[in-house]
Amino acid sequence: MPFTPRKTRLTLVVMFMFVIGILIYSTVPEEKNSQKIPRKNKYKDSNKPILQKEKNLKAAIVGLVRNSDMYSITESIRQLDDRFNKNFNYPIILLNDEPFTEEFKHKVQTVTKANITFGLVEGESWGYPPWVDQEKAKEERETAKYMYAKSESYRFMCRFQSGFIFNHPLLKDLDYYWRIEPDVKYFCDIEYDPFKYMRDNKLMYGWVIAFNELMDTVRTLWDKTVDFMEEFPQHIPENNFLEYVKNKRGYNGCHFWSNFEIVDLRLYRSQAYTDYFNFLDSTGGFFYERWGDAPIHSIAAAMFLRKDQIHFFEDIGYSHPGAGHCPKDSAIKGACHCNPAKNRAIQIRCARRWLKLQ
Repeated sequence: MPFTPRKTRLTLVVMFMFVIGILIYSTVPEEKNSQKIPRKNKYKDSNKPILQKEKNLKAAIVGLVRNSDMYSITESIRQLDDRFNKNFNYPIILLNDEPFTEEFKHKVQTVTKANITFGLVEGESWGYPPWVDQEKAKEERETAKYMYAKSESYRFMCRFQSGFIFNHPLLKDLDYYWRIEPDVKYFCDIEYDPFKYMRDNKLMYGWVIAFNELMDTVRTLWDKTVDFMEEFPQHIPENNFLEYVKNKRGYNGCHFWSNFEIVDLRLYRSQAYTDYFNFLDSTGGFFYERWGDAPIHSIAAAMFLRKDQIHFFEDIGYSHPGAGHCPKDSAIKGACHCNPAKNRAIQIRCARRWLKLQ
């Protein structure tokens, strides 16, 4: 049936009313309760935003690990991520003297949003340098009784950490590194940026646990250090902090645990440190004894830096098998899960010596 003029007008009115209704509805604001709930990320405290890293601050979390460390380094990375890096998102660099397995890479990447780069240690930085008498080194391994006495790879690791890691191609653009190792546990929330703190306060070396070295492993380290100071007096500033690492008999064994250290890499890349490492390396002490990177780093920091360039991060709680540090008043401050009675690294002789000299 054809439309009459009356029906046509009625149809137009209905359509006009319908359009007006849609326009009015679309301009009414949604009630608060109808807002979309943001999707939570994998962290419980997802209400905390990712904090912007300081511009021009080139820093990373760096570790030397093996494929067999997959579970223990994953735990360390997750702990540090939960306590610090989920809010700062610093990149992570992991190095290995063998290619990382796909299983390893997949596993560690599941526990952090941070970018992880995997690298290989190659060339002269790993293994025996040509001047080392390997028979003499073997005799030391077979007769010594101290921890890791039998291990070649442990000595390769100590030498690499002492003189090469900070010049690895993957670290060449870094100004700072925060060292991480397997089996490290972080007890407390770290709600500020230690890298920025280091830079703003012109600090060169940061530590948490100071320990006593096994003196059988460093029998001639101090003698060689004295020889170095006599040969390179231009590298030794008058206002150094050598009193921390020596007594009347020589080296007192005090060193900062390097399984946690935050370092301005200008220290390790300096001509003074380069000459010191090369001098020590030429003596073969990494293999004829078992010189560790921690005492070498610590003696170097005390020898080349002022006291006010070395910082004790008392507020960072962490442990590694053998010792743990629980910050002062952590039970009152909260955000820590450590037991001060069981994590008393501050009572170790070398930590007390540090406090005494402040």
